[in-house]
Amino acid sequence: MAKNFEELIARVAAIPMKKVAVCVSQDSAVVEAVRAAKDRKIADAILVGDAAKTKAIADELGIDISDFEMINVEDTTEASLTAVKLVHDGKADLYMKGLIDTKGFLKSVLDKEVGLRTGKTLSHVCVFDVKGYDRLMFLTDVAFLPYPSLEDKANIIKNTVEICEACGVMNPKVAPLAAVEVVNPKMPATVDAEELHQMNLRGEIERCIVDGPLSMDLAIDPEAAKHKGATDRPVQGDADILLFPDIHTGNITYKAMVHMADCVNGNILTGTAAPVVLTSRSDTMDVKLNSLAVASLVSEYFKNN
Repeated sequence: MAKNFEELIARVAAIPMKKVAVCVSQDSAVVEAVRAAKDRKIADAILVGDAAKTKAIADELGIDISDFEMINVEDTTEASLTAVKLVHDGKADLYMKGLIDTKGFLKSVLDKEVGLRTGKTLSHVCVFDVKGYDRLMFLTDVAFLPYPSLEDKANIIKNTVEICEACGVMNPKVAPLAAVEVVNPKMPATVDAEELHQMNLRGEIERCIVDGPLSMDLAIDPEAAKHKGATDRPVQGDADILLFPDIHTGNITYKAMVHMADCVNGNILTGTAAPVVLTSRSDTMDVKLNSLAVASLVSEYFKNN
């Protein structure tokens, strides 16, 4: 079981190197990330975008990209469709967002002709390595589904369990988060959390332990569980998956951790036919590299399962 990103990246070294199709490659952090990914044998890349701008960025950074396949497509919409088709056709294993807005990128993911639709619920998973926490932390959904229904939440858990298993985390503990750890009919998040717990007990959500509702402190701090007398809970400060009730709580928590905590992270979109590296244009090279590592493990997991 990988407990941090160094261990996770070491797992990537043991699998065949994947190939990522980069959509709109003229971005400095992307160029740095794909160079580092290939050097560390995490993933090779096909760079789709404005070739002249991509080369100029690489030259400015002092990075040699001559060993990457490049496809010159200057229009961003056309570049996104060209890149996603490479994955759709099996010529690449992963799909990565470059210098394109999220709306345009997701439009290519969902394209009926060349996209990566499967009919499954799509959701976003952030994998965090936080100093002081003894395991990887999987946050979901912080970027895709604004107000997930109970059915959406069940599917988000199922998607995230696959990501955990790909990272070597088996039978993960899931914390459907709320402001309190008891069911309150006036607080829908607590009602959904209890139903998710019951669905897990009935075998409708498998290969994990779901305990909810849980407040954040009970989910991640064993001492809080002791102080609150919650030592009989299946999750006692040792959650692997943090399931947020809506995009607001998820996104605020994500950004607070990124900007205030000592941590590293990687992000992917799940529920697609192949792993999709969906990061913010403001994310650093390290986040993009970590995301490629997670996506490579998930790709190998899908191949073997």
